Parts: sequence; structure tokens; C-alpha cells
Amino acid sequence: MTIAAMTDEHARPVLEIYRLGIATGNATFETEPPTWDRFTTTRLAEHRFVALGTDRTVLGWTACGAVSDRCVYSGVVEHSVYVHPAHGGHGIGRALLDALITSTEKAGIWTIQSGIFPENAASLALHAACGFRTVGTRERVGRHHGVWRDVVLVERRSPTIN
Repeated sequence: MTIAAMTDEHARPVLEIYRLGIATGNATFETEPPTWDRFTTTRLAEHRFVALGTDRTVLGWTACGAVSDRCVYSGVVEHSVYVHPAHGGHGIGRALLDALITSTEKAGIWTIQSGIFPENAASLALHAACGFRTVGTRERVGRHHGVWRDVVLVERRSPTIN
């Protein structure tokens, strides 16, 4: 496996992996993937990565976007990480998050955060293993297919950026 910068050539498999995550019902409030244009305009280009198999197949991806355009939040991003369901449990998510952490640290970003459904135990475990802490649970924060859902807010604060 290789971690590489996400480019337009990865659009179709990235959006397909996103669609497969959406289909689980426990990955996101989204009900369908965005267009590639929307995907790329809402995520920071320098912090988008794919995991590639030996045959250059996209196995997973991670990306982040600014949480606000206010300057006080310039060092805070919200991220996503998705692994193709056929390739889970092989360290791909960990490798992707490690790449994201490295790139955001170099860019002076001090907080990476995400909201994770409590039912997504694998994602919560991955984030804990990568140094994310649970901030708390946002109860009934949104409806998903007509059902109120909670979201566990996790964050990783940079130990080097003060």
C-alpha cells in the first residue's frame, strides 16, 4: 500500500468508496456523494490523500476542510476517512490518518476534529489509536432517514503547535 496525494484521476473510486460508506448508514448524515467539483471545493487540496494498492487501486481516502472562514479558527479542520469495505482491518485507515496528521502539522493546523456516529465502533477505535480524544456526544444533533442520531465529537490537538 502507498499513500498518495488525491488527484482528479481518483475521483470515481473516491466517490464510490464514499457511496459505499453512505450505504452502511453509520458513516455520515449524507445520503449520496457530492459531485467531484463539490467534493474538491469543500476540502483542502493539500490535505487530501488516497491509499493505493499495488495495482494502483484506491483502497481508501481521507480529506479535510476548514470548520469556519473566521480567522480565529484558521487552524481547525474537520476530516473524513473512508476505507473500501473489502479492505477494512488492514491498517489503511491508520496510514491515511497518519498522513493527514503529518500534513496538517506541517501546515500549522492545531486541531483535527470529526463527528462519528456512536454505532461506528471501528472508526471510534481507529481515531482513539491515532491520538484523538472524545470531546463529548452531541445528542440528537440531526435526523438521518427520519431518525434522530447522536454524534461523538472527537479531536486531535497538536502536541507541537502552541
